[in-house]
Amino acid sequence: MKLNLENKTAYVGGSSKGLGLASAKALSNLGASVILVGRAEDGLRKALATLDTGKGQQHSYLLADYSNPGEVKASAHKLVGEGKTIHILVNNTGGPHPGPAIDMTPEDYASTFQTQLVNFQILVQAFVPGMKAAGYGRIINLTSSSTREPLMAMGLSNTVRAAVANWGKSLSSELGPFGITVNNILPGLHSTDRSESLIASRVKATGKTKQEVESAMLADIPAGRFGDPEDFGEVLAFLCTPSAGYINGIDLPVDGGKLRGL
Repeated sequence: MKLNLENKTAYVGGSSKGLGLASAKALSNLGASVILVGRAEDGLRKALATLDTGKGQQHSYLLADYSNPGEVKASAHKLVGEGKTIHILVNNTGGPHPGPAIDMTPEDYASTFQTQLVNFQILVQAFVPGMKAAGYGRIINLTSSSTREPLMAMGLSNTVRAAVANWGKSLSSELGPFGITVNNILPGLHSTDRSESLIASRVKATGKTKQEVESAMLADIPAGRFGDPEDFGEVLAFLCTPSAGYINGIDLPVDGGKLRGL
């Protein structure tokens, strides 16, 4: 199998921890040079030290606050101006805050749309010319199982992540002829800070204990466990390799079998 990512550079959003960091580690294990992106410099520095450098990779980190699209655009264009070709773009940022759709304000929807889809569009427009010139590109969007099966009390996520998924599918058709694939990965529940915060929200909303909430969640996952972040990262890394060059425009659940009928 052609799994070598040496001489490839990956830009990984939200990569100081969680699924973003797991993805960055898996990409570095295959030889990619990784640019970690986030807004917490201490976390990025610690994450940088965990990446594989055994194949001569040159890893770095970039401070960018996704609540400020202008900052994201400026930092991306600075990379391009410095002559960086980004072969792999992992679109990932912190998930929207939970709550019923009816309770969210118009401003909540607008800011979430901006933090996710608008920033992702900025990054694609900055990096795709380099991918076209290289004849190689991989764009991975971290969405959610809610794009297929909306989740209770996750109104913002259900709405905006579905928009990102359809945007990604549109791009896959447009960019496929240039050797660029675009795929969406739908993570289920993994052992991350994000999952812990969702569990805490359900505890508060239902009055149940943490153990009761976790047991109910696990009962709906055929694998019988929460995923390890590494489970996710290795799937993402594979989709970025030459061996995955004919996989394009898919929504891939990595959820232990929770989604049915796909």
